[in-house]
Amino acid sequence: MKKIDIHVHTRAFKGIPRKDAGTTYATPEELIAMYDKLGVEKGVIMTSFCLECGLQGQSNEETMYLVEKYPGKFDWFCNIDPRMGDNTPNYDLSYFISYYKERGAKGVGEVSYNLYMDDPFMENLYYHCEKNSMSIIIHIAPKIGGCYGLVDELGLPRLEKILAKYPGLTILGHSHAFWSEISADNNEKIRNTYPTGKVIPGGRVVELMRKYPNLHGDLSAGSGYNAVSRDEDFGCAFIEEFQDKLYFGTDICAPNNKPQLSFWLDRMMNEGRISKEAYKKVSRENALWILAGAK
Repeated sequence: MKKIDIHVHTRAFKGIPRKDAGTTYATPEELIAMYDKLGVEKGVIMTSFCLECGLQGQSNEETMYLVEKYPGKFDWFCNIDPRMGDNTPNYDLSYFISYYKERGAKGVGEVSYNLYMDDPFMENLYYHCEKNSMSIIIHIAPKIGGCYGLVDELGLPRLEKILAKYPGLTILGHSHAFWSEISADNNEKIRNTYPTGKVIPGGRVVELMRKYPNLHGDLSAGSGYNAVSRDEDFGCAFIEEFQDKLYFGTDICAPNNKPQLSFWLDRMMNEGRISKEAYKKVSRENALWILAGAK
């Protein structure tokens, strides 16, 4: 069964190499070749509109162009900076969101602005995403400055506030600072890393996913893969419990990336450690729900 990648990046032009790795984004052609090896049918492109997490911006129009150029290979999320319009926290962001939704955008993301999770500008964005029935993928960060992503403290209190305030908004959590909260022993030293060892029951991600129907999980990148694979018994139980709220993803950013989640899910299903039903939902069916216009 072919998977759908809920979270990937690609560009029409390779652009400036990243300083740390010296690599550029994979081209659509390179990404499609990678997908053939991973058993992926299509990817959902996250528009890289946020300058805090890249060396150059990517317009919604560029992403829309890629989806149109490679039919059947990609869908897309638009990205809306909450300061767009007139740089006030009460601007009608539906003006932008509805425009891109009418042109095929399936959600908003990846939202990585280095603002507090409950900043008034961000609350305005949540309000208009909820109003337009557009799911949102958020990257959570531990601090202002020196990183990218929406800032929340240990235990994700600001995220809980937003989940409660906007119950009609489907939020897909993502990043180290989100997935490290799967274990109750998370702390400031490890929350922005890849924690190892057994998962301690009582983690905030589990608690919040049980409490709030609108919190879902984007399993892309090393952070999502690490969350479910570091303790396979826990990871399989987690997938079974939240099979309706989890999404396969890669977060491929360069042609030399080697995402492991696809192979791990295949192995867990083949060994009977996750059910075929859960495997299908996480690998594909939940993404189809998002792409169909989740409410």
